[in-house]
Amino acid sequence: MAIVSSGAGRGGLQPPPRPPAKPAGRLVDPAAQAFEEGEAEAPLPNREDSLRPRRLADYIGQRELKEVLGIAVEATRNRGEALDHVLLYGPPGLGKTTMALVIAEELGVRCRITSAPALERPRDIVGLLINLQPHELLFIDEIHRLNRVAEELLYPAMEDFRLDLTVGRGSTARTRSVPVAPFTLVGATTRAGLLSSPLRDRFGLIQRLEFYDLADLQAIVERAAGLLSLELEAAAAAEVARRCRGTPRIANRLLRRVRDVASVRGEPRIGPALVAEALSLHRVDDRGLDASDRRLLELLLTGYGGGPVGLDTLAAGLGEDPITLETVVEPYLLQLGFLLRTPRGRVATAAARVHLGWPEPEAA
Repeated sequence: MAIVSSGAGRGGLQPPPRPPAKPAGRLVDPAAQAFEEGEAEAPLPNREDSLRPRRLADYIGQRELKEVLGIAVEATRNRGEALDHVLLYGPPGLGKTTMALVIAEELGVRCRITSAPALERPRDIVGLLINLQPHELLFIDEIHRLNRVAEELLYPAMEDFRLDLTVGRGSTARTRSVPVAPFTLVGATTRAGLLSSPLRDRFGLIQRLEFYDLADLQAIVERAAGLLSLELEAAAAAEVARRCRGTPRIANRLLRRVRDVASVRGEPRIGPALVAEALSLHRVDDRGLDASDRRLLELLLTGYGGGPVGLDTLAAGLGEDPITLETVVEPYLLQLGFLLRTPRGRVATAAARVHLGWPEPEAA
């Protein structure tokens, strides 16, 4: 949620009355994570728009991460302290935000959620930190995008639970230290290498989230189907799991698209044939490749004989941003072994040719 500051009216006109300001960032209370403002209270499993697990025991996959965090959480509870700061990194959609909410639930504290691009001005991060209650979690998504001023304000807050603020200007400027409550910063990033060393070194727990295996993904799909009150065959759950690129977020999204087709067709029970039909409408094939993936591989094969081709050349040919190709499209193709990154550029592999039905190139 972006943090928006109020401004003065223009041209002498009085602006309309504004509702009371909400707290900076998104505030999540473990006792009320299932509720939205203005809605009747209901348990989380009855909310179709939330398929997140709430406890470590319900979190499927990431076994090493769960073990490490489980020990840290239990030790923290025994000591009555704030949990060490946590950095979670890895590809998008693997559950970094969900894990932050699970940690808050396990500790019985609130989690305030924001993102680095929303913390544009010093007062944004200062307001968040000053309003934290003891042992609360502050979750900052895309933490690698923090600007320098916000990052430097975090240093003493993370180490000594204080803010060092400069008051006044010029010769009258002075530094004032303001204490903040002991808290836990949970940072999430898809690009851990872009974090500065001073920031990275202040995290006590640094953990990578890995892609999920097929068995875990099938279990995630089956759990989500139960929450959505869908009658899903085991083979259908496996079919969704095969097509979700190793990512729970995509698995849940694909399951909802299958639900749409089943609802329109009046199908009370979802089998693998219906899954294949529904996902083919969205151009997702049996290995999880979508239209963007196939466009990249087909351009490599048709335009450049399979490569090697530079990233910028590919991006220009596809009309895409190079960063989007590198961070969104390529990782899954690399994971499948359909693409290689070489010093001379990108190369489509023999496995990619087989999958797309392309013949092997003739020997020179």
